[in-house]
Amino acid sequence: MDTMVTYRYYRQASRITIFAHIFGVIAMILMLVWLLHYREGVDLDSYDPDKIFNVHPLLMFLGVIFLSGEALMAYKTVRGERQVQKSVHFLLHLAAIILGIVGLHATFKYHDRRNLRDMYSFHSWIGIGTFCLYILQWIIGLCMYMLPYTRIETRSVNLPWHISGGRAIFYMTIVAALTGLMQKSTLMQLPFLYGESLLINFLAIFILLFGVTVDISVVLARYA
Repeated sequence: MDTMVTYRYYRQASRITIFAHIFGVIAMILMLVWLLHYREGVDLDSYDPDKIFNVHPLLMFLGVIFLSGEALMAYKTVRGERQVQKSVHFLLHLAAIILGIVGLHATFKYHDRRNLRDMYSFHSWIGIGTFCLYILQWIIGLCMYMLPYTRIETRSVNLPWHISGGRAIFYMTIVAALTGLMQKSTLMQLPFLYGESLLINFLAIFILLFGVTVDISVVLARYA
């Protein structure tokens, strides 16, 4: 009688995780330099529509990209009690949703001040769609894994879908960010190799690197 042997491979993801943190911090620094130095700051209550708009890229990156990536890595790459990991994962995503709501509000407020149409670009379509999926994923995760009444078997069956869906939505946030930066850069019609245009390009590169290294870190995480 043949015996099935199951092999489990454990990979240390700490080095990749360190790079992910570094890329995320660099992207945040570049974002702040861009908005505070080149775009004259952020202020949701300002009379200047441009300062209102600047709240959008700042909070969307900080929330649904940076905190989302940190939430993924906190659950998969940091040793600790499972309930603590789940709580940190859950709360970081909740904070990301709150920041995302304020960031989207800033966009609609800016459009209202400028008398611009809403939801007219590919960036806006993929952005709002991704954010809706993000909230839906969080609600399903809350009901499935944070509330005690869900059966263990149900959690186990749905876990691969939860993980795969989370990774897919995370990549969608990266796509939304990159298309947003491309759209903004195009609308501003910045000169070629101009300081601000170069900064935006490097910002996009580090956002992409952050996304890739977060995903690799999660995939190669050491499972206990």
